[in-house]
Amino acid sequence: MNIAAPSIENAGPFTRACGWHKLLPNKIVKMAKKIKKLGQDDPRRIIHSLKVGLALTLVSTFYYIQPLYDRIGENSIRVVITVILVFEFSVGATLGKGLNRMLATLSASALGVGVHHLATLFGEKGEPIVLGFFVAMIAATVTFVRFFPTMKARYDYGLLIFILTFSLVSVSGYRVDEVLHMAHQRVTTIIMGSFIAFVTCICIRPVWIGEELQNLIANNIEKLGNFLQGFGSEFFKISEDRQPLSDMAFIQGYKSLLTSKNNEETMANLARWEIWHYRFGLFHPWKQYVIIGILTRQCAYKIEALDNYLKSEIQTLNEFGRKIQEPSTKICSESGEALRELASAVRKMKQPTSVNAHIENSKTAIENLKFMLDTYDLEDANLQKIIPSAEVTLTLIDVVPCIVKIADAVQELASLAHFKTPATSVSP
Repeated sequence: MNIAAPSIENAGPFTRACGWHKLLPNKIVKMAKKIKKLGQDDPRRIIHSLKVGLALTLVSTFYYIQPLYDRIGENSIRVVITVILVFEFSVGATLGKGLNRMLATLSASALGVGVHHLATLFGEKGEPIVLGFFVAMIAATVTFVRFFPTMKARYDYGLLIFILTFSLVSVSGYRVDEVLHMAHQRVTTIIMGSFIAFVTCICIRPVWIGEELQNLIANNIEKLGNFLQGFGSEFFKISEDRQPLSDMAFIQGYKSLLTSKNNEETMANLARWEIWHYRFGLFHPWKQYVIIGILTRQCAYKIEALDNYLKSEIQTLNEFGRKIQEPSTKICSESGEALRELASAVRKMKQPTSVNAHIENSKTAIENLKFMLDTYDLEDANLQKIIPSAEVTLTLIDVVPCIVKIADAVQELASLAHFKTPATSVSP
């Protein structure tokens, strides 16, 4: 006969209450540790939370100060709602949502008032028919426009607010006499709420999404360079002399590039709203960062094959491995240096100076490697030992053209964004 072990679930109410009472302190401690870690990982999250609280405190003065309340009245709640909906972590996201909301509300309110006035010309019976027709047509048209990728990326929130505002103003006008006053109040309160969100977000420890994108692209390029340099120094060692994989920090770094596409595109779209940033301005070529990100990912996919070889137990110090070691290591070191300089150029917004020299050195090493492969005698060779090392060399040869494309894209960015030319020191 099996007797079920006692547990909190099948115990009585009093026993369950005592059990949860004992577990509660542990749960509180775990939650506190998670909260602490969340704040330590990025202290800006704490600052952002305080900024939102400050913005809501400012808009609440519309309720507390009688003259302001007399002017706006119960519509003050729209100011509060606007701050809650518009205030985002970065300046670009806040400006994007705020400007979308303001422009959409203004244009939709004006169109709603115009449609209401047109509908009144058709008399009491024709007015609801005309209003219904325009609401259906405009809502359907704007909804279809939201499917365009460019519109969805930058103006989706604004188009949604346009549909909402137009429907409210035009339909509410059928029962409300002062439709123009209602539209005016709606536009005014949303502009006030957005303005308070803008000022708080920009003036107090702003988080510029453009800088975040710039650093992300630079870090991704640098991770590729670190991997190549680490690979060149580790792969041609005897398996017993290699570091443990857990100690090779460069191995895991590049993997974040493989899934960064959506994040980069979102950041580039939001960065376009940061027209007041002192480093970038209105016409900064954000699209070029996305292009560099695409090329960097293509290079990362090729590097992933090298990672698999590094994790395998390939013995490279045979006769063939010793022949390819020097040119292969040269390719890795020179390509890594080129990528690191490109990353520094993107981060500091300065023209790269010695990238071309590193790339030419890599190409020279490729020519030496190709000549060695063409002239190597395979008659008495053990192909089983040679093939893995040969595959590595061919992969390295394929990586260099990818780096050339990244360098060309960075040069294009430097030209479009007017990167500074580093001052050359002249010896006396």
